[in-house]
Amino acid sequence: MAELINVDDPDDPRLHDYTGLTDVELRRRREPAEGLFIAEGEKVIRRAVDAGYEMRSMLLSPKWAEAMRGVIEDSAAPVYVVDPALAERVTGYHVHRGALAAMRRKPLPAADELLRTARRVAVMEAVNDHTNIGAIFRSAAALGMDAVLLSPDCADPLYRRSVKVSMGAVFSVPYARLDPWPKSLQEVREAGFSLLALTPHEKARPLDEVAPHRMERAALMLGAEGDGLSRRALEAADEWVRIPMAHGVDSLNVGAAAAVAFYAVTTGRPGL
Repeated sequence: MAELINVDDPDDPRLHDYTGLTDVELRRRREPAEGLFIAEGEKVIRRAVDAGYEMRSMLLSPKWAEAMRGVIEDSAAPVYVVDPALAERVTGYHVHRGALAAMRRKPLPAADELLRTARRVAVMEAVNDHTNIGAIFRSAAALGMDAVLLSPDCADPLYRRSVKVSMGAVFSVPYARLDPWPKSLQEVREAGFSLLALTPHEKARPLDEVAPHRMERAALMLGAEGDGLSRRALEAADEWVRIPMAHGVDSLNVGAAAAVAFYAVTTGRPGL
């Protein structure tokens, strides 16, 4: 069972993993370099553990020590118990859910490893908003996408905000980086996938007309909020597809568009 350690000094070096959590640029650089990520809240922490991520430590307010007893009993990682005011001084914000865990990252698989067995994949280009990344992963998990492939400039799916918004769904869908971009899209095509670029362009065909759910293998390409897919990514696609719109609306938030499009490419598959 993990040891419960009461800490009353915000500068205690044992709390280093939890410092400056609101400094996005710092954490984006630091966490991958140090091989860690932060899971926030009871459900997310449990899902990370269930997905096989190793715990480095936990940071809990006193009232959460009992709620997290099952996790504590199954782990040898130290558990630092602090009052809420000290937790806020360390992290930089009020920890509403009262429970944080520093987890060890796993090595990312290569894209070709995921493509061997997948039939439906999402390919994201320059989606650098952590909230959108989390929402897209949650939809990918819920709607049966087999994998997510990210361009090098996409946000980190294991950043705290992404994990939180996805409610831990980032642990359920395997993902890899495609590098170099967009040259690596050829690797996806060579694995037997049709590259479908989601765009509101008038030349794009409606998704229901393309019927991607009948394709043997489909890779749905999504671009960043506002800018959409780059010209180079669009040129690399096999086909441009769009979600039909009404009432003069020209596009959806990328998270909402992803959910609609994921349903279109997965509906009718066995088990869905």
